[in-house]
Amino acid sequence: MPTTVMTERIAVRSPQKSPAVRASFPVKAREQEQVPEPVVEMRAIRKTFLDVVANERVNFSLRPGEICALLGENGAGKTTLMNILFGYYAADEGEILIHGKKVSFASPRDAIACRIGMVHQHFTLVPSQTVLENVVVGSSGGRFFLDMKRAREKLCALQKRFGLAVDPDAPVWTLPIGGQQKVEILKALYRDARILILDEPTAVLAPLETRELFDTLRTLAAEGCSIVFISHKLYEVMEIAHRVVVLAKGVICAERSVSETDERELANLMVGHELAGKTATARKAGAALLSVSRLTVRNDKGLDAVKDLSLDVHSGEVVGLAGVSGNGQMELADALFGLRVPTSGTIVLDGAALPDGNPKSRVDRHMGRIPEDRMTTGLMLDLSVEDNLVMEHHGDFRRSGMLDREAIGDHAEGLMCDFGIKADGRRAPARTLSGGNLQKIILARELSADPKVVVAAQPTRGLDVGAIEYVHGRILEARDRGAATLLISEDLDEIFALSDRIAVLYEGRIMGIADRKYATKEQIGLWMSGIRDVLCA
Repeated sequence: MPTTVMTERIAVRSPQKSPAVRASFPVKAREQEQVPEPVVEMRAIRKTFLDVVANERVNFSLRPGEICALLGENGAGKTTLMNILFGYYAADEGEILIHGKKVSFASPRDAIACRIGMVHQHFTLVPSQTVLENVVVGSSGGRFFLDMKRAREKLCALQKRFGLAVDPDAPVWTLPIGGQQKVEILKALYRDARILILDEPTAVLAPLETRELFDTLRTLAAEGCSIVFISHKLYEVMEIAHRVVVLAKGVICAERSVSETDERELANLMVGHELAGKTATARKAGAALLSVSRLTVRNDKGLDAVKDLSLDVHSGEVVGLAGVSGNGQMELADALFGLRVPTSGTIVLDGAALPDGNPKSRVDRHMGRIPEDRMTTGLMLDLSVEDNLVMEHHGDFRRSGMLDREAIGDHAEGLMCDFGIKADGRRAPARTLSGGNLQKIILARELSADPKVVVAAQPTRGLDVGAIEYVHGRILEARDRGAATLLISEDLDEIFALSDRIAVLYEGRIMGIADRKYATKEQIGLWMSGIRDVLCA
C-alpha cells in the first residue's frame, strides 16, 4: 500500500527557505487545498542480502519541490532503498511509480532516463579527467562524437543558474572535496535530473561549503526539483528539510514535518531510546605522551601544508584540533601515522622519536590510529570483518606459530557486539558494509587495544547519532585510562564536547590554543578564519 499522505503535518518551518519553496509546498488540509501528487512512490519495497533484511515492505513517497530527509542508524536501509530507486539494486518485492506510472529499472541508466540523479557518499569521478569530461561521460550526444563546445555551454549555464562555480578545465584531482561534490551534482543536473538523491552530502564538507550546498538545494527545490537528503547531522536536517522519514531495521518507524519536531526527538526515534550525550569533565593531565616539534609536511602538490608546527598532547587529556577542511589536517595526520614523510621536524611518542614513513613503529609504540579516509588507509575491503578487526595485531592471536582462528572469531564477535557493527557475520567481506559500519571496524580495532596515544581524524564522520554517542564515550574512557588523544575534527560541537584543550589549525600553522573552560565558539571561529585577536591560553 502507498504511504498515507500526512496533510496535517506538511508545513515549512525555516524562514531561510525561499518564498518559492514555500509556495510550492502543500498547506494544511483544513484550508481545503489539494496536496500535490507524489513524484515518487515506492510501495511495499522488500530487499534482502542473503539472510539480512535491508528493507521490509517500505512505503516511501516524495512530492514536487520537497526536500525530504531520510534518517536512520547505519545499516537501517536508507542507502539500499535509494539504490533501488536509482536502479543499482532490484527490489525482491514491491513496485515503484514515477509521476503515477509504474516503472522497472534494470540499471541506473533507466533511472537517469526518468530524470533521477544520485550523488553517492563516495564520489564516482575519474580524478585524472577534467570537470567537463567527468560531467559529459556516459551522456547522450551525437551519433559518433560529443559536441564538446555545446556541452561546455550547457555546463556553464548550469553553473551560473545554480551557483555551482568550478573550472570546467580543472582536473578533478586538483579540486577540494567541496568542488568534487559540485561536479557530482552538475553531472546529475546535466542529465536533466528532477529527482535528486544525496547520500551524506555534507559528511566531508567544511561549514562554508555546506552553506553553499544548501543555497543550491533551496534553488533546486524552488524550481520544482524533489530532493532526498540522507544525513546523520540533525541540525542540518532541521535547517534544510521540509519533511523527515526515519528508518529503523529496514522499516519506516516515523514520519515528521520539520516544523513539528526537534533534534532530540529525531535522535531518539533513530536509536529507539533516550540519548544521554557524552561530555568531557575537567581532570588533571599528566606527562606529554605525544610531542610534535617544528614539523613541516608537504601535500601531494609539493607545497607546504603543515608549517613549523609544534604541539604536545598529555596523558589523560584530549586536545581537539579544529580547522576548516584543507588547512593541513590530512597531511598532519598522515605524518603522525607514518604514511607521509615530513620535510623537517620530529614526532616523539612516550619519550621515543618515531621514524619517518614507518606505520608499524606506531603500532609497536601503542598508537591508536583512526584515519580520515577509512576506505584506502584504514581497511582492506577485500578481507573479512574479522580479519580487519585484528589487522596489525595478529601477534596477539598466535598459538604455536599459527593463527588461532577461533580466538580471532570470538574477539571479532565481541567487538561487533560492543560497537554495533552490522554485517552478515564476522566473515563477511568488509566491502559489503555501509560506510558507517566500516568506520566502526576501525574504531573497534584501535580503541580496544588500550593505546597510549590516540590520533583520531574525523572519527565520527558518517556515523549515526547512536554510534557517535558510543564513540565519544569510548574516546573519553581512553582518556580516563591515561591515553593522550589528538582529536582532529571539523565538527565544533564534537571539539567542545570532548576536548580538554582546543587548538586551531589555519594554513598549516597553529593559530592558538585555548583551555576549553575559557574558549568560546566565537573565538575559535575567528582563529579558524585566520584572525588572531585575543589569546585564551
